[in-house]
Order: sequence, then C-alpha cells, then structure tokens
Amino acid sequence: MTASDPSSVTPDYTAASGRTAPSPTAASAEIAQEAQQHQLPPHVPQPRGPGLLILGILGVIALSFVLLFVIVYVISGIGTDAFALGGILAIVPLAVVFFAVRWIDRWEPEPRLAVVFAFLWGAGVAVLLALIVGAEIDNVINALGGPGPAYDFFSAAIQAPIVEEAGKALGILVIFWVARRHFDGPVDGLVYAAWIAGGFAFTENILYFGSELASINGSGTGILQMFLVRGLMSPFAHVMFTACTGIALGLAVRSRSNGRAVGVFAVGLSLAIALHALWNGALFFVNDFFGYYAIVQFPLFVVAIVIVVYLRRQEARMTFDRLAEYANAGWFNQDEVAVLATPAGRRQALAWAARNNKRAVMKVYIQEATRLAFARQRIITGRDQIGAIADEAVLLGAIVEARHALTGAQRAH
Repeated sequence: MTASDPSSVTPDYTAASGRTAPSPTAASAEIAQEAQQHQLPPHVPQPRGPGLLILGILGVIALSFVLLFVIVYVISGIGTDAFALGGILAIVPLAVVFFAVRWIDRWEPEPRLAVVFAFLWGAGVAVLLALIVGAEIDNVINALGGPGPAYDFFSAAIQAPIVEEAGKALGILVIFWVARRHFDGPVDGLVYAAWIAGGFAFTENILYFGSELASINGSGTGILQMFLVRGLMSPFAHVMFTACTGIALGLAVRSRSNGRAVGVFAVGLSLAIALHALWNGALFFVNDFFGYYAIVQFPLFVVAIVIVVYLRRQEARMTFDRLAEYANAGWFNQDEVAVLATPAGRRQALAWAARNNKRAVMKVYIQEATRLAFARQRIITGRDQIGAIADEAVLLGAIVEARHALTGAQRAH
C-alpha cells in the first residue's frame, strides 16, 4: 500500500517499497507470542471488559435526568413557546460548534459515549451548578442589604467566569478520571472541553433568547441583535474559554510530576476564567462593541485557530513517528505509514477503498492504527503502562484482521 497509489494494496504490501512486511499468518504468530507474554489469550487478544461502557451509559442516563430538570426549570421561567423558539435559534451556534469540533476530532475520534457525556455535562450539570451557586450568592447579598451599584459587574465579570469555568472544568476532570485511556493529550482535552462548553452555551442561549422573546415588544430588534452577537459573531466564545482548561489538562497528563501537572491545569483554568471575565467585563466599559470585537475578540479567535491547527499537526506527527517504530519492527512497511499517518495518504487510501467496496474496512484499519500509535505513546510516557500494553495487543490483532479483509479478493476495476 503506497501513499501515492493506494490501489497498489496487495497481500504482501511490497508493491512500492520492495520491503517485506509480515504476512497475516506471520503477524498472527507474533500476536500470539505477545499475548502469551502479557498473559492474554493467544490468537484472540481480548479487549477490556464492559465496565467502562456500563459506567458511561449510567453516567449519560444520570446526566440526562439533570438536563431534564434544567429544561423544566427554564420552561417554568420563560414559558414553553419562548423555550421552543429560543431552542430553534440556539441550534444555529450549536451546529457551528458541532462541525468545527468534528473537524478537530477527525484524526483520532473520541468515543461517542464520552462525547455525549461531555455535552450533557455542559448543558445540564454545569448550568445547574451555575444556577445553584448564583442563587446562594444572591441570598448572601440580599442578607447583607441587597445588591449595590457594582452588583451587575460582579455578577457578569467575576462570579460568572469563576463559577461557570469551574463547573465546566469539573466535567473535563470527570472524563479524565473515568476514561483516562481516551485522554491522550491537548487535542483530546480540547475536544472534551469544546463539547462541554458547546452544551453549556446551548442551554444558556436558550435561556437568553427565550427571555428576550418572552419580553419582546415593538420591532424585535433586541432579539435580532442578541442573535447576531451570541449566535453568529461569538458561537465559539465559551469554547475558547474552556478550551484553555482542556488543553492544559491534556498537557498535564503528559507530565510525570503530579505537582507540575496540577500547576499546568491551574494555569489553564485561570486563563479560561480570565478570558471569560475579559469578554463579559468589557461590555461595561466599551461603547463600540463591534469595534472592540474587531480589535480584541476576533484576533483572539484567529490565535485560537492557529493553536488548533498546530495541535492537530502535532497529533499527526506523533502518529507518524509511533507507526514508524512499528514499521521498523516489521509490523508495517514504510509506505503503509505514509498512508495511515498523513492526511493526503488517508484520503487516497479511502478513495482506493471506495473503488473496491472496502471503504468501511479501510476506515477501521486507519482508526485502529491510529489508536495503536496513541497506545504506544502511553507506553513510552509511562501512562497506564499495563493497560496500554494490553490495548496494544488487542489493536495489533484488530489490524491483522483488517489487513486480512483489505488484501482479500479485490473487485476488478
């Protein structure tokens, strides 16, 4: 299989380079040897048990009930009609976030269950925590004599950033603790943070849009302006804030020093709070919001894009390097590495597979090879070594099976 011509896939994988890669039979024998070494059943490496899956399903069910409670609370405050219309408007920025995060997560997709958990945490738990803490703070303020002239600024620029970012950060930590094997670095942290932030913004937008619709009068310019600012100009605002925490935690997991890891995470959370405070607080001092947006917020968004592109390239580079190690050991040939670990190679391989009615198998092959690279990275960095070694054996077995399917009888062109 070559990067320049995916149609050269042959049973011995040597059409382009002349280097002999292990045949499926030989690879299976090596799998059996590794399986015995790590006390796994020979020939059929077994994946980890269903415990994590069951825990994830239970977590999603629990978070669904929390979200249902939040929905009932919002409806009780703004009414059913305003909730429905606000929800329709809120789908627009959510869709923008969805497609952007899907692109970011394209190289090594996170488990769907974990992604759903992240969204529900943001849309339900983080919102509920913000409402509860906000209500308690209001009770304290009322007990002290009621809101003063600085109350609005305190609520928007201090209370909201701290409470909301802390609530969203807690969700990222939960995912890290429960599904650590699926939390390999800053891109994973960014993806989980983006889904949590997207969920939070979705519920918050429903509340804001619905409240404006419930009190609408006259021409309705208020809701149009609000939709322009929140729905079209800043759909990534919450994502940008919380991404600081997610990226920081992704960097922290690579550190072998617990103290340093905690410090990196704290810096990320502090930056998330600071950006959130800047966004909210500026509205109290800036007369020309659109000018401020062009000068400050849009450049920040461009910087965020540059960071995302850089992190994705680092992820692809790491995949290439780790798979090259397997190639040096004889598991792949170098042409396969170029196919499996470069965007162009993947596109060409999938195009070849589509012509041969094997696109689904090729996607599995690419996905399992990418997971293998990340498992290898966990072994190298000393994270979850026993689990990573077990995952490595399972993934090598899956790759052999995918190779069997890819190198079978090919459909004539």
